[in-house]
Amino acid sequence: MRADTGDGSYRRDSQYITTRITADGRDGYPVEPGRYRLVVARACPWANRAIIVRRLLGLEGVLSMGLCGPTHDERSWTFDLDPDGRDPVLGIERLRDAYLARFPDYERGITVPAVVDVPSGQVVTNDFAQITLDLSTEWTAHHRPGAPELYPERHRDEIDEVAELIYRDVNNGVYRCGFATEQRAYERAYDRLFARLDWLTERLAGQRYLVGDTITEADVRLFTTLARFDAVYHGHFKCNRQKLTELPVLWAYARDLFQTPGFGDTIDFVQIKQHYYVVHRTINPTGIVPAGPDLAGWLTPHRREELGGRPFGDGTPPGPVAAGESVPPGHGAEPNGVAE
Repeated sequence: MRADTGDGSYRRDSQYITTRITADGRDGYPVEPGRYRLVVARACPWANRAIIVRRLLGLEGVLSMGLCGPTHDERSWTFDLDPDGRDPVLGIERLRDAYLARFPDYERGITVPAVVDVPSGQVVTNDFAQITLDLSTEWTAHHRPGAPELYPERHRDEIDEVAELIYRDVNNGVYRCGFATEQRAYERAYDRLFARLDWLTERLAGQRYLVGDTITEADVRLFTTLARFDAVYHGHFKCNRQKLTELPVLWAYARDLFQTPGFGDTIDFVQIKQHYYVVHRTINPTGIVPAGPDLAGWLTPHRREELGGRPFGDGTPPGPVAAGESVPPGHGAEPNGVAE
């Protein structure tokens, strides 16, 4: 989703469907176990946030998850990973069908994550930033015992402030680099990206997590970009001052989270690379997917525990990945260090 700025810079079209699913149902969609389906793609960093938060909070049993494949055409994400090419719960081949079921004249981008109302087959929301906050604050009656507080009230102002800077300069900043069409626009985005990464390095040099001493929403939002940095953004989006592996503090921070249950076990490096390098033909006309990078480092010691901190606060780690939701073998950071 992008808009023409006239100066070669990339601007994300951020007019999302802002209907919310709330405990009191004030938008017409009350929280109800089994009623909604979270549609995601493992390749997408915005969707990856929702996958992580759903897993950390233990919502698998009340909010089902549909997986789109890593590539798509101009019309829509598709359910090509399912045996017959249809989502087994929604019965549709394209996520677009759920959007059009609610808005027959919908003309904006068909994006993930999206939450779909199963009985009606209609999309409820694709507002990725609000989806994860609502999972933390509106679905509390259905959190697992020991679920962490990812958006604690006492830290919300600081989380919001840090998350906004990360979104502007890092999450969206890599796209502003990759989709710039003028040299100066690219250089502005590049400078802002690495200035913010330097700022994050300074912030994280003496504390384990971004806000407070536990994992919060801010960490989830930064992690999904860092996880894709060397595999995609460094080369494909020309974010090449350094690789993540050449930024010691951020590399250790990213490994710490990757090795925390709920984070690394959601990362599919194969699908991530397929999405960016196959779909973005204006940047990569051949569609060739690179074989690297070596992934062995993701599983090496990080020593961030020496900074203290309690990953889940007074809570506990999530249990094993739900049946049918594991990253396929060979798609993660395998012991041999290569995702085939």
